[in-house]
Amino acid sequence: MDKKEVCALIEKVGIIPAIRSSSAEDAHFAAEQVMLGGIPIVEITMTVPGAIDVISHLVRYHPKMVVGAGTVRNVDTARLCLGAGASFLSAPTFKLEIVEFAKKENIAVLPGALTPTEIVSAWEAGSDLVKVFPCSQVGGDNYIKAIKTVCPEIPLIAAGGVNQQTAADFILSGACAIGVGSELIPPEAMELRQSGRIHELALRFVEFVKQARDRIAAGKKRAARRKRTDIEQCEAQ
Repeated sequence: MDKKEVCALIEKVGIIPAIRSSSAEDAHFAAEQVMLGGIPIVEITMTVPGAIDVISHLVRYHPKMVVGAGTVRNVDTARLCLGAGASFLSAPTFKLEIVEFAKKENIAVLPGALTPTEIVSAWEAGSDLVKVFPCSQVGGDNYIKAIKTVCPEIPLIAAGGVNQQTAADFILSGACAIGVGSELIPPEAMELRQSGRIHELALRFVEFVKQARDRIAAGKKRAARRKRTDIEQCEAQ
Protein backbone atom coordinates (compact mmCIF):
# COMPACT_ATOMS: atom_id res chain seq x y z
CA MET A 1 0.00 0.00 0.00
CA ASP A 2 1.55 3.33 -1.05
CA LYS A 3 1.27 6.45 1.06
CA LYS A 4 -1.71 7.82 -0.87
CA GLU A 5 -3.60 4.61 -0.20
CA VAL A 6 -2.58 4.69 3.46
CA CYS A 7 -3.82 8.26 3.88
CA ALA A 8 -7.03 7.45 2.02
CA LEU A 9 -7.67 4.51 4.35
CA ILE A 10 -7.01 6.64 7.43
CA GLU A 11 -9.51 9.23 6.22
CA LYS A 12 -12.02 6.55 5.28
CA VAL A 13 -11.85 4.73 8.62
CA GLY A 14 -11.51 7.96 10.57
CA ILE A 15 -9.82 6.37 13.60
CA ILE A 16 -6.17 5.81 14.52
CA PRO A 17 -5.85 3.64 17.64
CA ALA A 18 -2.65 4.57 19.48
CA ILE A 19 -1.24 1.61 21.39
CA ARG A 20 0.81 2.34 24.49
CA SER A 21 1.58 -0.65 26.64
CA SER A 22 4.10 -1.91 29.17
CA SER A 23 5.00 -4.98 27.12
CA ALA A 24 5.28 -6.16 23.54
CA GLU A 25 2.84 -8.97 24.29
CA ASP A 26 0.16 -6.49 25.40
CA ALA A 27 0.73 -4.45 22.24
CA HIS A 28 0.33 -7.52 20.02
CA PHE A 29 -2.89 -8.44 21.77
CA ALA A 30 -4.31 -4.92 21.54
CA ALA A 31 -3.51 -4.55 17.85
CA GLU A 32 -5.16 -7.83 16.96
CA GLN A 33 -8.28 -7.07 18.99
CA VAL A 34 -8.69 -3.60 17.51
CA MET A 35 -8.56 -5.07 14.02
CA LEU A 36 -11.09 -7.76 14.94
CA GLY A 37 -13.28 -4.93 16.24
CA GLY A 38 -13.39 -3.34 12.80
CA ILE A 39 -10.46 -0.89 12.78
CA PRO A 40 -7.68 -2.08 10.41
CA ILE A 41 -5.23 0.61 11.55
CA VAL A 42 -2.91 0.74 14.57
CA GLU A 43 -0.19 3.08 15.71
CA ILE A 44 2.53 1.46 17.80
CA THR A 45 4.18 4.14 19.90
CA MET A 46 7.91 4.05 20.47
CA THR A 47 7.24 3.93 24.22
CA VAL A 48 6.22 0.27 23.85
CA PRO A 49 9.11 -2.04 24.82
CA GLY A 50 10.48 -3.58 21.63
CA ALA A 51 8.24 -1.35 19.52
CA ILE A 52 10.24 -1.88 16.31
CA ASP A 53 9.93 -5.65 16.64
CA VAL A 54 6.20 -5.32 17.34
CA ILE A 55 5.76 -3.33 14.12
CA SER A 56 7.76 -5.88 12.15
CA HIS A 57 5.74 -8.79 13.54
CA LEU A 58 2.37 -7.16 12.85
CA VAL A 59 3.37 -6.20 9.31
CA ARG A 60 4.51 -9.76 8.60
CA TYR A 61 1.61 -11.66 10.12
CA HIS A 62 -1.26 -9.23 9.55
CA PRO A 63 -0.92 -8.01 5.96
CA LYS A 64 -4.40 -6.44 5.99
CA MET A 65 -3.50 -4.25 8.95
CA VAL A 66 -2.02 -0.79 8.37
CA VAL A 67 0.69 -0.47 11.01
CA GLY A 68 2.14 2.93 11.82
CA ALA A 69 4.80 4.17 14.20
CA GLY A 70 3.98 6.76 16.84
CA THR A 71 6.06 9.09 19.00
CA VAL A 72 8.77 9.13 16.34
CA ARG A 73 11.05 11.93 17.53
CA ASN A 74 14.16 11.64 15.36
CA VAL A 75 15.28 10.47 11.94
CA ASP A 76 17.23 7.48 13.27
CA THR A 77 14.05 6.10 14.83
CA ALA A 78 12.08 6.93 11.69
CA ARG A 79 14.58 4.92 9.64
CA LEU A 80 14.21 1.90 11.95
CA CYS A 81 10.42 2.11 11.71
CA LEU A 82 10.58 2.27 7.93
CA GLY A 83 12.85 -0.78 7.90
CA ALA A 84 10.36 -2.65 10.07
CA GLY A 85 7.62 -1.99 7.52
CA ALA A 86 5.69 0.87 9.12
CA SER A 87 3.13 2.45 6.78
CA PHE A 88 3.16 5.85 8.44
CA LEU A 89 5.15 7.93 10.90
CA SER A 90 3.50 10.00 13.60
CA ALA A 91 4.63 12.14 16.52
CA PRO A 92 3.24 14.55 19.09
CA THR A 93 5.38 17.35 17.65
CA PHE A 94 6.49 18.68 14.28
CA LYS A 95 10.10 18.17 13.26
CA LEU A 96 11.04 19.29 9.78
CA GLU A 97 13.78 16.67 9.38
CA ILE A 98 11.31 13.83 9.96
CA VAL A 99 8.85 15.23 7.42
CA GLU A 100 11.66 15.63 4.89
CA PHE A 101 12.83 12.06 5.56
CA ALA A 102 9.30 10.75 5.05
CA LYS A 103 8.92 12.67 1.79
CA LYS A 104 12.23 11.29 0.52
CA GLU A 105 11.28 7.72 1.46
CA ASN A 106 7.69 8.11 0.21
CA ILE A 107 6.10 7.12 3.51
CA ALA A 108 3.06 8.88 4.99
CA VAL A 109 3.87 11.31 7.78
CA LEU A 110 1.45 12.66 10.41
CA PRO A 111 3.31 15.11 12.65
CA GLY A 112 1.77 16.70 15.69
CA ALA A 113 1.12 20.43 15.91
CA LEU A 114 -0.98 22.67 18.12
CA THR A 115 -0.89 26.37 17.28
CA PRO A 116 -2.12 27.70 13.93
CA THR A 117 1.48 28.57 13.04
CA GLU A 118 2.68 25.03 13.81
CA ILE A 119 -0.22 23.45 11.91
CA VAL A 120 0.35 25.55 8.78
CA SER A 121 4.14 25.05 8.97
CA ALA A 122 3.72 21.27 9.22
CA TRP A 123 1.35 21.24 6.25
CA GLU A 124 3.49 23.51 4.06
CA ALA A 125 6.54 21.36 4.85
CA GLY A 126 4.84 18.43 3.13
CA SER A 127 2.94 16.55 5.84
CA ASP A 128 0.22 14.25 4.55
CA LEU A 129 -2.07 14.82 7.54
CA VAL A 130 -1.56 17.01 10.60
CA LYS A 131 -2.32 15.69 14.08
CA VAL A 132 -3.62 18.42 16.37
CA PHE A 133 -2.28 17.45 19.79
CA PRO A 134 -3.39 17.80 22.54
CA CYS A 135 -6.59 19.31 21.15
CA SER A 136 -8.93 18.53 24.05
CA GLN A 137 -6.86 20.72 26.34
CA VAL A 138 -7.15 23.82 24.13
CA GLY A 139 -10.83 23.94 23.24
CA GLY A 140 -11.61 20.51 21.85
CA ASP A 141 -13.92 20.38 18.85
CA ASN A 142 -14.36 24.17 18.87
CA TYR A 143 -10.63 24.53 18.34
CA ILE A 144 -10.68 22.12 15.40
CA LYS A 145 -13.62 24.03 13.92
CA ALA A 146 -11.76 27.33 14.26
CA ILE A 147 -8.67 25.95 12.51
CA LYS A 148 -10.73 24.40 9.70
CA THR A 149 -12.51 27.74 9.17
CA VAL A 150 -9.26 29.47 8.24
CA CYS A 151 -7.39 26.43 6.86
CA PRO A 152 -10.05 24.26 5.19
CA GLU A 153 -7.50 22.58 2.94
CA ILE A 154 -5.51 21.00 5.77
CA PRO A 155 -6.67 17.49 6.80
CA LEU A 156 -6.61 17.43 10.58
CA ILE A 157 -6.50 14.50 12.99
CA ALA A 158 -7.88 15.36 16.42
CA ALA A 159 -5.83 13.68 19.14
CA GLY A 160 -5.28 13.99 22.85
CA GLY A 161 -8.18 13.39 25.19
CA VAL A 162 -10.63 12.08 22.59
CA ASN A 163 -13.26 9.90 24.27
CA GLN A 164 -16.70 8.40 23.68
CA GLN A 165 -18.43 11.66 24.54
CA THR A 166 -16.36 13.83 22.20
CA ALA A 167 -15.47 11.55 19.26
CA ALA A 168 -18.43 12.49 17.08
CA ASP A 169 -18.03 16.20 17.86
CA PHE A 170 -14.49 16.21 16.52
CA ILE A 171 -15.66 14.71 13.23
CA LEU A 172 -18.55 17.17 13.05
CA SER A 173 -16.11 20.02 13.63
CA GLY A 174 -14.11 19.06 10.54
CA ALA A 175 -11.49 16.54 11.65
CA CYS A 176 -10.87 13.87 9.01
CA ALA A 177 -9.96 11.39 11.73
CA ILE A 178 -9.47 10.99 15.46
CA GLY A 179 -6.53 9.57 17.35
CA VAL A 180 -7.65 7.52 20.34
CA GLY A 181 -5.55 5.87 23.02
CA SER A 182 -6.64 4.49 26.37
CA GLU A 183 -10.30 5.35 25.81
CA LEU A 184 -10.30 2.73 23.06
CA ILE A 185 -7.64 0.42 24.46
CA PRO A 186 -7.73 0.56 28.27
CA PRO A 187 -4.49 -0.64 29.90
CA GLU A 188 -6.37 -3.06 32.13
CA ALA A 189 -8.15 -4.56 29.11
CA MET A 190 -4.76 -5.39 27.63
CA GLU A 191 -3.35 -6.78 30.86
CA LEU A 192 -6.42 -8.91 31.57
CA ARG A 193 -6.81 -9.93 27.91
CA GLN A 194 -10.36 -8.58 27.77
CA SER A 195 -10.86 -9.03 24.05
CA GLY A 196 -14.61 -8.49 24.20
CA ARG A 197 -14.17 -5.13 25.89
CA ILE A 198 -11.79 -3.87 23.20
CA HIS A 199 -14.05 -5.22 20.45
CA GLU A 200 -17.03 -3.34 21.92
CA LEU A 201 -15.10 -0.09 22.25
CA ALA A 202 -13.82 -0.38 18.69
CA LEU A 203 -17.35 -0.91 17.40
CA ARG A 204 -18.57 2.09 19.38
CA PHE A 205 -15.93 4.43 17.99
CA VAL A 206 -16.59 3.20 14.44
CA GLU A 207 -20.27 3.99 14.98
CA PHE A 208 -19.52 7.45 16.41
CA VAL A 209 -17.58 8.34 13.27
CA LYS A 210 -20.26 6.90 10.97
CA GLN A 211 -23.10 8.76 12.69
CA ALA A 212 -21.19 12.04 12.59
CA ARG A 213 -20.43 11.66 8.89
CA ASP A 214 -24.06 10.75 8.18
CA ARG A 215 -25.11 14.00 9.89
CA ILE A 216 -22.62 15.96 7.79
CA ALA A 217 -23.91 14.36 4.58
CA ALA A 218 -27.52 15.04 5.55
CA GLY A 219 -26.68 18.65 6.29
CA LYS A 220 -25.06 19.09 2.88
CA LYS A 221 -28.14 17.64 1.18
CA ARG A 222 -30.42 20.06 3.04
CA ALA A 223 -28.19 22.97 2.10
CA ALA A 224 -28.20 21.91 -1.55
CA ARG A 225 -32.00 21.66 -1.57
CA ARG A 226 -32.34 25.12 -0.02
CA LYS A 227 -29.97 26.52 -2.61
CA ARG A 228 -31.98 24.99 -5.46
CA THR A 229 -35.20 26.34 -3.96
CA ASP A 230 -33.73 29.82 -3.65
CA ILE A 231 -32.55 29.72 -7.27
CA GLU A 232 -35.97 28.54 -8.50
CA GLN A 233 -37.72 31.29 -6.56
CA CYS A 234 -35.40 33.94 -8.01
CA GLU A 235 -35.98 32.66 -11.53
CA ALA A 236 -39.76 32.66 -11.00
CA GLN A 237 -39.81 36.32 -10.03
